[in-house]
Amino acid sequence: MTKIAIIGGGAAGAALFGSLLRHGRMLDVEWIAGAGANGRGVAYATPDPRHLLNVRAAGMGLYPDADEDFLTFAAKRLPNTAGTDFLPRHLFGDFIESQLQERVASARRRGQNFLVHAQEATRIAPHVGGYRIVLADGTAREAEVVVLALGSLAARPLRTVSSDALASGAYELDPWSLPQRVQVPRRLLVIGTGLTAVDTLLSAARLWPQAELVAVSRHGLLPFVHLPSPLEPYALQQDLNAALLACTGAAPMLGLLRNAMRASPQVAWRSIIDGMRPINARLWDGLTLARRKQFLRHLRWLWEAARHRTAPQTAQTIQQLLDEGRLQVHAARVLAVAGHGPLDVAVRARASQIQSTLQADLVVQATGLDTAAAYSAHPLLSHLLRDGLAVADPLQLGVAAQPDGRLLDAHGNVQPNLYAIGSLLRGNLWECTAMPEIRAAAHALAQSLAAGRTASADQATACAPAAGVAAVQTHSLPCPCP
Repeated sequence: MTKIAIIGGGAAGAALFGSLLRHGRMLDVEWIAGAGANGRGVAYATPDPRHLLNVRAAGMGLYPDADEDFLTFAAKRLPNTAGTDFLPRHLFGDFIESQLQERVASARRRGQNFLVHAQEATRIAPHVGGYRIVLADGTAREAEVVVLALGSLAARPLRTVSSDALASGAYELDPWSLPQRVQVPRRLLVIGTGLTAVDTLLSAARLWPQAELVAVSRHGLLPFVHLPSPLEPYALQQDLNAALLACTGAAPMLGLLRNAMRASPQVAWRSIIDGMRPINARLWDGLTLARRKQFLRHLRWLWEAARHRTAPQTAQTIQQLLDEGRLQVHAARVLAVAGHGPLDVAVRARASQIQSTLQADLVVQATGLDTAAAYSAHPLLSHLLRDGLAVADPLQLGVAAQPDGRLLDAHGNVQPNLYAIGSLLRGNLWECTAMPEIRAAAHALAQSLAAGRTASADQATACAPAAGVAAVQTHSLPCPCP
């Protein structure tokens, strides 16, 4: 019987744990999930009903072979729910817990061996036949296969933030902790304009109705918006994808996308971007390190805004805040954050290059997912890097790994039966953090481990949504590309 340990209590860990319970009757599975052993992680732990999923209800799920789909689950709690709706994230967190409970109960009835630990793993070391895992309470577990599903790493302060500002309590690294704050800010400044920043602004607007809200990012670009209803996909998507796969850099890819959008003005750019989803991992894999750097430097901001869009209801609320004058969005680089509270935020405007200072009672860093493993204070990850069992991705997008998710050590050797899933593989797969991709990756890895083999590269890089994902959205709007 193969013993497998999963480390991480978020959605990726839950997806793999449940998949192994279903597919691995000859497996002994241990889920080292930490205190929050409910699968919610950061993404689905928010209680704010205004924090919505950015995938339609019909496209969300935890397991491809679930006994109950998310839409059915949601309709029991929210009557008249449709598959095209963008539902609250906390509701999907409830769904994850429900699915886990069902899989655990079924495994118990079958007499399958499994354990769930409400402890954090602090260290992994090679051991006879596999690995030895040290838990926070000092106890140790042994496993033949270990899968890291650590999710989001704790945010690190920007280098431009002074020690005084950090010590003041007026600089917040955790956007989700705003409800715990007692003091009401007159002006709140959010660094970032992506999805995390949008959720932060929604929470702040609800918590402090009189507060002035400011958001700052280098390009000042808020996420683009999903259309209310999904339409037909781009008819020539297959040909376009084949041409994109033949490209050697991000610049020619962008040219192909522009040409496709210009040649078919009746087709929404959203449809074309969404139609790339099955090949995004292969496109990334085909780029050299230099080309990846070029993409991150020049196009990442645009891709993130176009690819990871907000729900229409969310965009409507943000637009209302803008129209009312409660929210200002600046395209500027943050040069320094100083003071003891209120804080002085020195910025340089992108268009004019003029420097100015914005003062705020509270500054919230909401720059999104931090995957810089080399600089993380995560105890387990830090030990793995120091011990040479893992090495940081050269672009600080997680850890270096094989296409099947197996980690590389400090000498570039493949670590036998030491895997990662989810955000740690961003340097390897680029897009592997959304629930449809996580679900597909967890299912593929579970099948491979249950069959006693490592996952194939095709399985690991298959970032296409699982069956049942809603159709992509199309609409005639201007191309967002510069």
